[in-house]
Order: sequence, then structure tokens, then C-alpha cells
Amino acid sequence: MTQRCVKIGLVNPKSPTNVGAIMRAAGCFAADAVYFSGGRFERAEKFQTDTKNARQRIALNKTDDFLDAAKDARLVCVELVLGAVALPDFVHPDQAFYLFGPEDGTLPQAYIDAADSVVYIPTIGCLNLAASVNVVLYDREVKLRTLATGDALIRRSRDVNNRTRIA
Repeated sequence: MTQRCVKIGLVNPKSPTNVGAIMRAAGCFAADAVYFSGGRFERAEKFQTDTKNARQRIALNKTDDFLDAAKDARLVCVELVLGAVALPDFVHPDQAFYLFGPEDGTLPQAYIDAADSVVYIPTIGCLNLAASVNVVLYDREVKLRTLATGDALIRRSRDVNNRTRIA
């Protein structure tokens, strides 16, 4: 069986709230690492928003070279680009590096040109960065079924205040 690996790249994210939500999603969907570029997030990082402390289990790395960070995986750019593949039609690779553009911009053309795949999320308008990462990671999980399911997962995953059940 092929080993699966998922990494996320964030081009110059500006919002610590989005990065915190992305770290939470990375933890929920068993991502291996998150990379970011630029200086905006580091200036805002003091506003800790990773409410599940995913950084204790998942590396959050600064990089200036996403192509190097993605070298052991297929580079999948997620962007609203003419000619991109709609996410419902996309077949996720076992080893993927998903690259997302900034909240207030787009991915540089050089990354689109170097990508193994370019994917878009079919919506009316665009989602925010954290929502986009969540949707892509969920789509990957649904299609590849990398996580266990069932009551044991529910018990491990739910909040301590959640003790509801189906009668």
C-alpha cells in the first residue's frame, strides 16, 4: 500500500485567524505539515488562534520555496483559474502538496506553471482561505478514506461537553 502524505502551502497569508483554522483542519484531517511564505502571518502570529494546539503535532514551517517544499509530492494549486479542474472531478494523489494563494490575491503564475494539477472549488464567488483548505482536505478524505470512521472516532473527536447520542 502506498504511503499517503498531505502538506499544505499558504502563500503570504495575512490572517492569524485563517492560519489557526487551517492548523485545526490540518489536525482534523491528519495533514503532515503546513508551510507559509511572506511576513504578514509572523507579525500577526501573537494572536494565537490554533484552538486545538495542532502545532504540537503538525509542523508549521516558513519557506521561501514552495517548489522545494513540495519536491516529494504532487503539486496541486488550488485557485480560480480558467481551465482548472473542478474539485468534485479531481482525483487526489496519495502524496500531495496543496498550495493556496493569499486571502487578498492569487497564486504567482510560476506556481501554476509548475503544478501537476490546478483545481478550483466550484462556488458562487470565492471562499476564504481557511474554508478552502477545509473543503479540499474534506474532499480528499471522502475520496481516499484515510481516516477511520465510527463510534470510536466520534468518542475521540467530540468536545468534552458533547455527550448526546441517538436513542
